[in-house]
Amino acid sequence: MGKPRTAVVALGGNAITREFEEGDIHQQFANTRRSLVGVVELIKQGYQLAITHGNGPQVGNYLIRVEESRHLVPPIPLGVIVADLEGGMGYMIAQSLQNKLHLHQIKREVATVLAQVIVDREDASILNPTKFVGPFYTEEQLEKIKAERNWIIKYDEGRGYRRVVPSPIPLKIVEKNVIKQLVDSGVVVITAGGGGAPVYVEDDGKYEGVDGVIDKDRAAAILARDIGAQELYILTAVEKVALNYRKPNQLDLTELSVAEAKKYLTAGQFPKGSMGPKIESAINFIENGGEVCVITSAECLPDALAKKNGTRIVK
Repeated sequence: MGKPRTAVVALGGNAITREFEEGDIHQQFANTRRSLVGVVELIKQGYQLAITHGNGPQVGNYLIRVEESRHLVPPIPLGVIVADLEGGMGYMIAQSLQNKLHLHQIKREVATVLAQVIVDREDASILNPTKFVGPFYTEEQLEKIKAERNWIIKYDEGRGYRRVVPSPIPLKIVEKNVIKQLVDSGVVVITAGGGGAPVYVEDDGKYEGVDGVIDKDRAAAILARDIGAQELYILTAVEKVALNYRKPNQLDLTELSVAEAKKYLTAGQFPKGSMGPKIESAINFIENGGEVCVITSAECLPDALAKKNGTRIVK
């Protein structure tokens, strides 16, 4: 037998907290269990595996808690919130996966590793933040909030005023060697949740946290590159990538080359706020040595593994 293949699976934060649900912890655990069906199939097939996950809805809820309690306890900066959620959501995913493996009588260790992700301190997003986070505010609240918080607030079209924070491009994972050692030894590692906690490197080599968030799919591509994965699975709300999405002439795609993906991306087929970062992450992964990236929903991952669903991006 040859060396097992290595894959990274990126679970969407919206797969764990769904838009139409309150998002209490019981619902989050139930959704997590549902999202892991395809992961168990990969493990059954002998893959070495790392799992990452989104945290958009969870960060939003956390920020509301911070705002509602800041008169009682000191507020927590965004970078630490991301690290907190790496641990909390990692616990939830790890326990749910451990229980599934127990039911299937599969003996594999599962561990959660907090990840710091290095970004460029001069990243354009740090200099000009655009990522909306947290609760909405009225125009009447703006002056007081800006004075008290020193935040940058912008208008989220059709929704209201909202804080914006940096969302820099990930460059490298600080703990990549530890993660790779664990994955290569057969441990299923949950890491870089929510894109990981962003840090930059000071002139003297020290790490310094960034009060921002990293796109989960971009971080997943970097994670996959750093541990030498051959396959990347990006799980989202749709079964396949589509051209002319939600239009009468929508065309679902089964397979895309990197060249085709770049062409459609340039043509505006994949918007920045939704499919765009996923396609860019797929391109980045393939161009850095990956073999295939599959974009599909968590429910359809088992079929995608059998090439019966999902969109495959290849060289």
